[in-house]
Amino acid sequence: MSSLQPARGTRDLIGEEFRRHHHVIDTARRIATLYGFEEWATPIFEDTRVFARGLGDTSDVVSKEMYSFEDRGGESVTLRPENTAGVCRALVSNGLTQANLPRKVFYAGPMFRYERPQKGRYRQFTQIGIEVLGAAEPLADAEVIACGWHIQQALGITEGTILEINTLGDAASRDAYRAALVAYFTAHQDRLSADSRMRLERNPLRILDSKDEGDRAIIADAPTIFDHLTPEAAGFFDAVQRHLAAFGVPFRINPRIVRGLDYYSHTAFEFVTERLGAQGTVMGGGRYNGLVEEMGGPPTPSVGWAAGVDRLALLLEAMDLTPPAPRPVAVIPVGDAAEAPALQLLQSLRQAGITAEIAYKGNLKRRMERANRQSARAAVILGEEELAAGAAQLRDLDAGTQETVPLAEIPGRLA
Repeated sequence: MSSLQPARGTRDLIGEEFRRHHHVIDTARRIATLYGFEEWATPIFEDTRVFARGLGDTSDVVSKEMYSFEDRGGESVTLRPENTAGVCRALVSNGLTQANLPRKVFYAGPMFRYERPQKGRYRQFTQIGIEVLGAAEPLADAEVIACGWHIQQALGITEGTILEINTLGDAASRDAYRAALVAYFTAHQDRLSADSRMRLERNPLRILDSKDEGDRAIIADAPTIFDHLTPEAAGFFDAVQRHLAAFGVPFRINPRIVRGLDYYSHTAFEFVTERLGAQGTVMGGGRYNGLVEEMGGPPTPSVGWAAGVDRLALLLEAMDLTPPAPRPVAVIPVGDAAEAPALQLLQSLRQAGITAEIAYKGNLKRRMERANRQSARAAVILGEEELAAGAAQLRDLDAGTQETVPLAEIPGRLA
C-alpha cells in the first residue's frame, strides 16, 4: 500500500459513498427550488475577518477550529468553516442589500474545521444550507425549518428524527437572561470546566452548549430563558410554533439549545436523531439578525440552517442507491481500415443516448470476450466487406442472432 494517504480528517468519495453524497445534495437542491431558493456559490476561502467578526471570537470555531494562514501577499485568509457568514458577505459585496429582499439562498459545498475526526465528522466536510436574507417575520423561520423537514422526508430519513426548537429572545431578553446565568454559574464556578469559566466572563450562554460531563450536570439545573422573555420575544416564539404546526412539522421545545455560533437571536433549532450515536445533530440553524450588519451592510434580519452531508449520507447507508448499470453496445473494428468508421459509429451511438464501448486493442476473439465480460447487449462488427457495402454485422448477444444492417440504421435499431 502506498505511504501517500488522504490527510487526517479527509477521505476519498468513491462508488456508493459518492452516490449517497450526490443523492443528498441533488435532493436538497430539488426541494429548495420548490420553496423558491436560488443557488449561490461563494469562495472556499475568505478574508479571515469574515469569520472572525461574523462568528464571534467566543465560538469554538473561531478560537480553536479555523484553518487560517497568510497568503503570499501577507493577507490573512481562512478556509471557510461554515457558509452563512460568506453568504452574508456576498449579499453586501454584490450590492444586494437594498432591493428584491428577501433573498432566498441555497448552497452546497466543502467546509473546513480543525477538530478531532470521528464518525460523520471530518476536517473537510460537505454542507448544504439555506438562508432567507431580509425577512423579520416568524413565518420565515418556520418556512426554512419546513424546507429542511421536507428534504429529510424526500430522503426517507425522518424515522427517529425530531425537531428541537428554542428561543434566544431579543436583546432585552438575552440581557436579562445573561444576568441570571452569570449569577447561577458564578455560584458553581469552582466546578466548571476551564472553557466554561472563560465563557462565564465573555458569553455565559455558550456554557449551555458545553459537552463536558461535569458542566452538563450543572447546566441541568440552570435557569431557562422563558422566565426572561419580553412579551415581544415570547409572541415571536409562539408564532413560530403556530406556523410549524400549520406546516405539519412535529417538534419539541428544548431550552438548552443555543447553537455554537455567536450570531444567533430568537429561533434556534436542531434536527436530532438517535441513529448516529453521540453525533446526533443532522441539521441546525436559527435566526441571526445582526450578521449582515457585521459585514458592513444595513440591518438585515435573516434566518437559515446548515446540514452536514456526511451525516445525512450515513442515514442512507441501508439504502441501495446504485443505479442499474446500462448494458453497453460493443463496437468492434476488424482490421486497421475499420478503425476510423468504428470510431464514427461509436460517437453516433453515444450522441443518440446509447452507452457504447470500444476496446483499445485486441483481435476479434479478444474483443468479443471483453464484450461478454461487460455484459454487452449487442456487438457491432465492422469488417472490410461490410464497410464496402456501408453496413456492419449487428449481433444480439442475448439471442445469439446476427444480421447485416446499414450503418445509418444501427443507432435506431439499438435505441
